This record gives sequence, C-alpha cells and structure tokens, in this order.
Amino acid sequence: MEQNSLFFHFANEQGMKQPLFFTHPKQIVETSNLDEVVTKMLEVEAFVDQGYYAAGYVSYEAAPAFDSAFMVKQGERMPLLWFGIFEQPTFLKECNTGSFQLSNWTSNTSKEQYEAGFTNIKTEIKRGNTYQVNYTLRLQAQFEGDDFAFYQQLEKAQNSNYSAYLHIGNYRILSASPELFFHWKDDVITTKPMKGTVKRGLFLEQDREQASWLAESAKNQAENVMIVDLLRNDVSVIAENGSVHVPALFDIEQYPTVWQMTSTVKAKTKEHTTITDIFKALFPCGSITGAPKIKTMDIITHVEDFPREVYCGAIGYITPEREAIFNVPIRTVWIDTETGRAEYGVGGGITWDSVLSEEYAEAFLKAKLLTEIRPDFQLLESFRLENGEYYLFHHHIERLMEAAEYFQFPIVKEDVINELHQFADQHSQGLYKVRLVVSKTNRVEVSGMIIEDTDSTISIRLADAPIKTNHPFVYFKTTNRQVYETFSKQNVFDVLLWNENEEITEFTNGNVVVKLNGKLYTPPVECGLLAGTFRKQLLLQKEIEEKVITKAKLLEAEEVWFINSVRKWIQCKIV
Repeated sequence: MEQNSLFFHFANEQGMKQPLFFTHPKQIVETSNLDEVVTKMLEVEAFVDQGYYAAGYVSYEAAPAFDSAFMVKQGERMPLLWFGIFEQPTFLKECNTGSFQLSNWTSNTSKEQYEAGFTNIKTEIKRGNTYQVNYTLRLQAQFEGDDFAFYQQLEKAQNSNYSAYLHIGNYRILSASPELFFHWKDDVITTKPMKGTVKRGLFLEQDREQASWLAESAKNQAENVMIVDLLRNDVSVIAENGSVHVPALFDIEQYPTVWQMTSTVKAKTKEHTTITDIFKALFPCGSITGAPKIKTMDIITHVEDFPREVYCGAIGYITPEREAIFNVPIRTVWIDTETGRAEYGVGGGITWDSVLSEEYAEAFLKAKLLTEIRPDFQLLESFRLENGEYYLFHHHIERLMEAAEYFQFPIVKEDVINELHQFADQHSQGLYKVRLVVSKTNRVEVSGMIIEDTDSTISIRLADAPIKTNHPFVYFKTTNRQVYETFSKQNVFDVLLWNENEEITEFTNGNVVVKLNGKLYTPPVECGLLAGTFRKQLLLQKEIEEKVITKAKLLEAEEVWFINSVRKWIQCKIV
C-alpha cells in the first residue's frame, strides 16, 4: 500500500458496504497544534467546496479545539488532525498481501490500577458528578510485517460496518469499527451510539438467549438511554427546532463475537450548517465519553494513564456533495512503523450498577478480534438419498438455516431446495450420500457418491486429548473442520471425542449413542457437539435420551453406536 493511501469500507443507508480507496492526495492538511485544529478543519471544508474529497481522522485529544471546557490527557504522538485532499476515489485493485507477526498483547493498565480507577469513578458517581464514564485501557504488542493483511484479518473477524485502513506518515490505522459517529447527507444527520455488549453464544439456542438477555437488560438499557439523551442534546445544537427524534431505541446488532445494543438519533440540520459546526456540537461522541460530557471527560483525564490518540476520535470522509460519514474508532489498532509498536484501546461504560469483574472481562471481550482468525468456510449438509427421496430432508434444511442465521449467511432457502430436488430427479435409483455446500454469496453446490449400508461392527477409539468446545465451529456443520483434523482415524472407522470435563461428546463424523442399564443415551449439546439430524429424530421419537456420559461411565456401556442420517445405526467396538 502506497504512502498516504486510505481505504474505507463503510455501510450505506441500506446497510450495504461500499469500498472507497483514496490515493495520491493533492494536498495533506494536518496539525499537531491544538490552536490550529479548527483552522485546519475550515481549510478542509474549503477544499470540499472546490469539488475535492477529504478523507482522514480527528484524534480524541483534538476535543478542546471544539470546546475549551473539554479536558484531555497530554502527551499524544500522532497528529491531532490529518486529512488528505483527493480529486476522486478509485477502486482498490486486488493486492497480494504478505504475512505478519505479533507479540502477545499486554495491557498497560494492571488489574489493580483498573480497580483503582473503577473505584474513583464510583466515587464520582456517588458525588453526583457523573452518571456514566467510558473507562478505557490500552493493549500493546510488537508488530512486524504486512499491516494491510492484519487489517483484513481484523475486518473479517469483526464483520464491521465502518472499517477503514489509513496509511499515513509513520502510522498505520486499522479500524474495524462497528459504530457510526455520524452520517450527514441532504441536511439530515444520523448518529448511532453503541452502548451495551454481551458475548455471542456457542450454539443457536444459547446465542438467542444472549441476544434476548441484552435486549431486556435494565442495566444496558439505562447505559444506552443516557448516551441517547446526551446525543439528542448535542444534535439539537445544529438541528432545526423540533426535528430531533429517535427512530430506533435499543436495537440489538449481531457481530461474530458479540451482540451490541445500538440506538439511532436523527435530525434535520439548520441552514448553512458546516462540518466544523457538526464537530463543535458532537465531538467527541458521547458513547465513548459518558454523561455529562464536560465533567466526565475531566474524570477520564484523571483515571486513564495515556492519551487515546485516534482511538475514540473520528475516522471518515467528506464528498464534494457535502455528504460526510465518520465512524467512532473503537476496535481500532494503530501502529507506529518506526518502533513497531501496535496499540489497541478497549473499555466500557461504568455506571453505579457496574460490577468490577464484569466490566474488566467485557473490556477484554472486545479485544477478542485481535486473535480471532476466521478462515473462509461454507455451510455444509450431508443427506441420505435413497431412490430419489431425501431422508430427514426438513431437519437438514432447518439446521442449515439455523447455521445461516448464526453466521449471517444471506441464504435463499428456495435456491437450495431447488438444487437439491434437481439432483434427486437426476439420481432416482440407488443409495447416495449427497453433499450440499452453500457459500456466503449463496452459491449452492450439490454432489453425491454411491454408498452401501453395512451391518458390520466398526472399530473406534477414544481421542488421545480433549476437544476444545469453546468454539462455534464445534456446534455447526461447516467446511471448517480444523477442530477435528488433529484426531487421526488411522486403523479405525472413527474417533470418539471427549471434552475438558472428560465427558464424551461425538465422533468426528457422527453422534454417539451409549446403552447403559438397558437404556440408550446420547450426550447433550452443552457437552460440545453438533446436533445431528438423525439424533434429533431419535430424540423426538423418544428412542434415545440425553445424558452426560463420562469417560469412566463409558467403560460400563453395554453397547456403543455410531449414528448419523446417512449411515443411521452402526454398532461400535472400542479398540
């Protein structure tokens, strides 16, 4: 990536992400002097009025330039404001990315220091000086290699709507932000504060429960509405009388590792409003300060040890049509290429009801994307097709659509069914194992192979080590089978897996049924397994029951069976 190149992948009003690439700026407008920030912003606007695009960032520490009452930490290293002036955006050509290396991420704030800051915030709340403080800390690591490849990994892990990559001077800014600061178009301004977080569930039922919990959480609603009220007040400064409204309150948004609560504030701006006016009214975003803003920013200055820099500032672009869109740079890494130091900010809103351990854990939950490597994968189903009829067809389609919901695959159900029926029409005689693969772009592939049923007993063995069950790919059928590839099936039909609690879970290609005291049992999903369609049918017919089965209990088994919808029942012998 060339020097002074900027890539944006922001969602439009319809939620579709549009790539914009800016390179070879006509001019760079930047400053590290607080007294020059507003002047430089006006200079940026002058270029926009001449028909140019402007793209860049404003750091959190630039806030006092827009309101002298705002307090910030001193000692920032990055420019307070940086914008490139461009004739027009271009398309980013397919680029070959290299590799990169990162040391372990470490916090610059110890748990004891965090606790001290948390206690101070609670004291300020008790005194009535603040209602909510967005308390943050920094993680640091040494970075070497291709930073654009790291950006692509972050964006993929977060699946964010407002991601950006900035290659400027000695710094690289890698923003995978899910949060919109503001979008201004046709004299209408939209802000979308994000406040309220809970981790995703591992399987669909648990995941839905997590989303419902967040939606109904009084604590998170209280945090969210405080920021909504703050944003309404901020927006009213530049809004026509009576135009400020909240079209969406307490929406729940899905991301790969977390559920987030958002709300939307909109208004029609006054005539002759400028970008500088908007920054004077809104910056920094209330979701990353707390409320009330002036006093809370003062508290932040005392409890946080380091400047925030671009973190919690604003990253975005302005078009010649005076459309402007900026994110809130959360989930954002910035790299100093001279030292190789990478930094990442995390935090959350502290209110009177906040619990220290929960807030500390939530901060690090938001850092999960730093190490989340999500490989490309497709959704997968394996069917038994016998003389043109699929076995348990509706169970398979239901499971496929549940996986699509969890992983946000926009699958068209009718397309999938049509492809499967077409294959069945062409293979109306014989017994087949049919493989269905569906991509995130709704590409459907159906293939099959002739198989024969077997009455023979198969040899299986116990896995040598436990399977890690804290990953969603254990609970959904996909082409990403890395979790199973470490278990060798050499000289046996399959390997019987067990979890960290020494409870058996499943085979690598099917579920397990164990006969104990004359009854047939299968482990519950919570033990860490894929809920097979044949297993589901047997449970519905009450032929089997769910029961936790330990490795020790397995030794008492009268019979062990391998089951799936393609092979049905196959008796096993443990070797």
